Amino acid sequence: MSDHQPQHRPSYEPHDPYAPQDPYAQPDPYAQQGAYGRPDPYAQQAPPSAAQAPYDPQAPYRPQQAYDPYRQQQAPAPVQQPAPGPYGRGRHAQDQYGYDAYGQQPQQPQHGQPPQHARQPQQPQQPQDGYRAPHAEPAPLPTQHQTASPAEEPYARRHPQQAQQARPAPAAPAPAAVVSSAPLAANQRARAEGRSPIIPPGIQPAALTAGLALLLALTAPLGRPVLAVPVALLQAVTAAGWFRLNGMWPARQGIALAFLAGLTTDVALLATDRESAPLVGIGTLGVWCLLVLVLQLRNRSSADERMYALTAGLTSTALAVLAAGQLAASPHAVVVGAAAVAVAALARALPLPPAASVGISLVAAAGAGIAAGQLTGLGASGALLGLAAGGCALIGLRVASYDYPSRFVHLTAGVALPLALAAPAVYVLGRALG
Repeated sequence: MSDHQPQHRPSYEPHDPYAPQDPYAQPDPYAQQGAYGRPDPYAQQAPPSAAQAPYDPQAPYRPQQAYDPYRQQQAPAPVQQPAPGPYGRGRHAQDQYGYDAYGQQPQQPQHGQPPQHARQPQQPQQPQDGYRAPHAEPAPLPTQHQTASPAEEPYARRHPQQAQQARPAPAAPAPAAVVSSAPLAANQRARAEGRSPIIPPGIQPAALTAGLALLLALTAPLGRPVLAVPVALLQAVTAAGWFRLNGMWPARQGIALAFLAGLTTDVALLATDRESAPLVGIGTLGVWCLLVLVLQLRNRSSADERMYALTAGLTSTALAVLAAGQLAASPHAVVVGAAAVAVAALARALPLPPAASVGISLVAAAGAGIAAGQLTGLGASGALLGLAAGGCALIGLRVASYDYPSRFVHLTAGVALPLALAAPAVYVLGRALG
């Protein structure tokens, strides 16, 4: 280097290795002359265009970057032409003192020749924290007017993007309740308006009840095997309607057990005489109630749900067995009882006040019993049988009207319950009056 150096230079120029050194300065233990402790043969080929300045003790101290042993293991980056800095040197190829991380001076291309050894861009000079991981993510290089962030700087300021990603996303607003525009059913409308939970079945279920009663009256004189067909239909509708009335749908196993209990009772009644009907009914009911209990033991629902299903299954089974009483009664009693139930159901469906409707229905049932008794030979005693059968039919209609029943409940339980509940009265009074 030449001795004719300019006298006035900025305080941030690179350190001159030939300038007089500070006698109190300590050598850097990590500084090296070459890549592995050997003198760099290319260090003397730097052109004298970049002027070297002596070390200024008044200049602010900036710590040099310590030797990173892991940097040698990284794959070499592609050759990049360093951008000219304020002193004619590459900004990314040198640090603030003119030396790289290995203690070497940067190599300048001579006479437009490309650099012989391209180096990877250096990371910004920051104080090395003893607790920082050796493979930290490289931060952007500080420019001339920027300084490296200190180690005590918060993590959110050094990594704003990662801190922003770590923040929890705001909770999405709950979706608004979807309002259905479909028209409400009669029971749903009554529940929404807060009206009475008692909804009578109406004229259509009453007509179906009258039709099924007429079928029983027509098949009763033909013999018990023929009468068993409409009785089995009555038992099937009763089992399905009772489960649906209790809000249990689909209940295939419960409905099947109740219907099979009714069919078993029918077969047992056909195989025995009429006097053994009570014993047959009680025995069949006991066996099938035990089967219903076993079925509920296999249920994995809660205790309340199992108890509710057990009571519904037992009641449906009992109603199916009671409906078989039409087979055990005398043919004349079946005719009178069926006529009384049909008339009572139709009279109850008329748009009349509740008290008047009940009275008219009972009077109509008694009148139908008298008329049917005249045809069958029972005479005036048919009025009593008709009155009892009509009263049982009104009880069945009341049960089928309870707790906002749906249309399906009206067409099943509302049709079958009047005839099923009238069967015990028909059997008992038929034997007493016959």
